[in-house]
Amino acid sequence: MNKNYETVSIDLARIEKLTEQVDSICSLDIPADIPNGDMPGDKIEIGESHIEKARTIFPELVKEIQKAASANPYHRATVCVCGGSGVGKSEIASILSYMLTKAGVKSYTMSGDNYPHRIPMYNDAERLHTFREGGMRALADAGICDAKVFETISKLQKDEDDANAAHVNEYDWFEHYLNGGKTALTNYLGTNSEIDFGEVDTILDAFLNGADKLWLKRMGRDEATLWYDEVDMSETSVLILEWTHGNSDNLNNVNIPVLLNSTPAETLEHRRSRNRDGKLDAPFTMMVLEIEQNKLKEQAHKAKIIITKAGELIDFDTFKQLMD
Repeated sequence: MNKNYETVSIDLARIEKLTEQVDSICSLDIPADIPNGDMPGDKIEIGESHIEKARTIFPELVKEIQKAASANPYHRATVCVCGGSGVGKSEIASILSYMLTKAGVKSYTMSGDNYPHRIPMYNDAERLHTFREGGMRALADAGICDAKVFETISKLQKDEDDANAAHVNEYDWFEHYLNGGKTALTNYLGTNSEIDFGEVDTILDAFLNGADKLWLKRMGRDEATLWYDEVDMSETSVLILEWTHGNSDNLNNVNIPVLLNSTPAETLEHRRSRNRDGKLDAPFTMMVLEIEQNKLKEQAHKAKIIITKAGELIDFDTFKQLMD
């Protein structure tokens, strides 16, 4: 799909001059209506904390972009801004892109959420089915799946409470179900079964190989809102991938992973603060977040830049201490 393109080489001098502009760019006022990623219907709300984090990241990002672009024959670089739920990936990626463009280095923000195999509604259903099938299979393997157990599980599923670890204390068989389901879900989330990493990596590869245009996917909430746009990349120096899974081992063409870190306690507090009806998140949702966070932790050693939720740049050793 992305092979029918001409190649262009970006002027490296513009990137080299970034160093001289860091202070002035970091002091820019950031408008609320800056361009954001290419996910249909995605709305960002830029707050002062997002701006401050972007200002902290920017000087380090400039150094990494200069190194990557100097080593690239077309003087281009790819960046991913990754992290868990509520860390501000969309907002911070958009601000960094705006800052680069204002400095004369044009960038484009691409949303990885356009690239699952299934539209959101079906993917959510597939996640839940994967968990439940894994749980039931684990019960069967343990020889526990009798009529009474099935009746109890069926009720818990209808109540959307079958991922609740508290039931381990109620039923001596429940741990088999919970662990089997969680293992199956772990083997699905953020893998090639869920996401078309191949397409994303092909796009990144084409960009790094000088593509003057790219066909980029757009995925809405239903089957009737899925299409591709041809995007002009002829003057673009930096492609920013905004995505939870941007630092995945399934991607080979990300030059600069930027991890927006959040501890499990911070993630939970954020979700509670956004819960307008006062209800806690469903146990299954919390399990998904836990699995995603574990995968982010496993991949963090590759990050070139790590910033905490409090806005502090840290190294990998400090990250490990925080997460432990």
